[in-house]
Amino acid sequence: MLDDMPPPDDMAELERALSRISHLLSRAKEHDRTIDEAGVAVDRASAPFLRALADASAPLRLGELATLLGVEAPHVTRQVQRLERADFVERVPDPDDRRAQRVRITAKGADAVECIRAVGRRWMSDALADWSDEDRHRLAALCHRMVDDFLRFGAERRESDRGRPA
Repeated sequence: MLDDMPPPDDMAELERALSRISHLLSRAKEHDRTIDEAGVAVDRASAPFLRALADASAPLRLGELATLLGVEAPHVTRQVQRLERADFVERVPDPDDRRAQRVRITAKGADAVECIRAVGRRWMSDALADWSDEDRHRLAALCHRMVDDFLRFGAERRESDRGRPA
């Protein structure tokens, strides 16, 4: 049951701003424009997988990738198969379990991610050209802090839910 108290005004404004950002970043036309400018053939559903694998310090199990991206295992399997066919990722043996495999990004995949990110950085640089260095640094720090807090809160909620009777 939802709390009858309305959220503080700043939370309502923050939610509205985040919704606007999410919409802006997930628009199909924006993705297509970015991909065209980057010169890589990556569909919108595959891009987050490539980014996650590029940021990973080691190859990931499919289940780890699903958890990281908050998606179901069959979706991961389909995306990994698609990315394998494009030579953006490859499966490698899991050193901890010979029956399992992990997925790692290939050099071609890492190059694709860097091209996509370069376009994004250029777009942000142009859009925020009038912002001071201090404001941009502060925004980045606050965004990282917010995401870290959201992840921590989500993990705590999942842990709390595990202790509840079904």
